[in-house]
Amino acid sequence: MMALIRDEQIGSYIDRLGQRVPAPGGGAASGLNVAQAAALLGMVARYTSGAKFADHQETVERLVEECGRLAESALRAAEDDEAAFAAVGAVYRLPNVTADERRERSLRLADAVRAAAKPPADVVDIAERLVAVAEELLPIGNKSVISDVGAASESLRAGAATARINLEVNLPGVQDEQEKSALRKQVGRVDGILSRSQRIGDQVREVIRG
Repeated sequence: MMALIRDEQIGSYIDRLGQRVPAPGGGAASGLNVAQAAALLGMVARYTSGAKFADHQETVERLVEECGRLAESALRAAEDDEAAFAAVGAVYRLPNVTADERRERSLRLADAVRAAAKPPADVVDIAERLVAVAEELLPIGNKSVISDVGAASESLRAGAATARINLEVNLPGVQDEQEKSALRKQVGRVDGILSRSQRIGDQVREVIRG
């Protein structure tokens, strides 16, 4: 049974990421980027506490909870991506000589590619929700850690852009036109995530510059 990324030491994960194996790869990395963004935003929200921020307590508590859920979802997407691409790699190793073998391999490959497209699509959803969290947290967050909202925005940009690449590389292998259309819509949403994240980062730098 494949070990979960969450249970792995960082050095071990980085070592595996650099090996000549199909997974973990860019999809897992995109999920982890977004998970880190969620954790950073959760940290900023937790620092936004005490009498000074009493007027925002309910909002902050809600954002803390949401960041925790989204961090877990992004981490799970990273792990799902690793498992999905390991499955794709296994299909490519199937016999491919006889007509029956080629037919079976083709059918199984279509299923594996369809499954591999789901984790990056999930990452796009999670990143979009986290951008909204960052936009809500930025004006009320503790200014002493506001740079971490900017760091989160950059992690979101990296995660969403990488998820888009992984969606695009899988699109040609998706046979169902309805599924392919849904994935194209996910790809199209990434530009908005990137521009909103960039705007958050720019606003954070303005705060830092005073």
